[in-house]
Amino acid sequence: MTMTGAYGIVVGYDGSDFSMQALDWAMDECELRKLPLTVAHAWRWPYGEAPDEAKEHLRKAAEHVLYHGAECARSSSTISDVATDLYEGPPAERLVELSAEADMVVLGCRGLGALARSVVGSVTAYVAAHAHAPVIVVRGPGPIPAPADPGPVVLGLSEGTPDEAVEFALAEAALRQLRLLVVHAVHPLPTAWGVSMAPEPDVEGLAAAARKGMDERMEPWTVRYPEVAVERRTVVAAPGEALRAASDGATLLVVGSVRSRHPGSLGAVVPAMAEHAPCPVAVVPAPRRTP
Repeated sequence: MTMTGAYGIVVGYDGSDFSMQALDWAMDECELRKLPLTVAHAWRWPYGEAPDEAKEHLRKAAEHVLYHGAECARSSSTISDVATDLYEGPPAERLVELSAEADMVVLGCRGLGALARSVVGSVTAYVAAHAHAPVIVVRGPGPIPAPADPGPVVLGLSEGTPDEAVEFALAEAALRQLRLLVVHAVHPLPTAWGVSMAPEPDVEGLAAAARKGMDERMEPWTVRYPEVAVERRTVVAAPGEALRAASDGATLLVVGSVRSRHPGSLGAVVPAMAEHAPCPVAVVPAPRRTP
């Protein structure tokens, strides 16, 4: 998997516990991939017109937050190149800008509940929907635990999953020396009652066809990554339910973002995973179509 972004791994950092966890994950990725780290922080004066002196105090406070994050990275990792990006304006827009020349963007997420939904909607989901690079949403506060027996990388696979997401999941599993669990959900639509009854869906037939399609889709990729043990699982369930269950205890859940028909929209499954998945989530975009 080729990595050429000028900014390397970009992490959104605001000094909170959640952004500290994102910083931990970003440092880990930089060390695994031998990439530089860019610590990004955005600030805005929230009170309308104000003297320049007042804004300068807020800017210096933002500089202090950013300096703290960068120093944490320099003092607690082996990363040789740690850069900073201080931006006056909306953080989501700046992170999307940086993503155009980044290999990955890492963000912290506050977890479950109404506050989390507002945060996911306002920053994380915007970045995930518009970024040019994979976006990792690291969930929950505090340091990332390092289990003695880490769980697999999980890939949610559907007909619309871009190849970039498949390759990202395999590369991440190879770097972390973990197995890859590929999950494809078969979810027949419920039969509606009426005068003309539709036949019951052939669930077994649908599952068998899904397994065949998964095998054909994954075969060339497993040849390219022979060092990764790949388990393929077809589940008769709604996609969100299947991925939540499969990612329990996982190291990372990888989902693809398909945006060709509805730019800026992630559909239903990806935001649900960013909000409810029990592990970090990587949202990998499909290439943008050029006019």
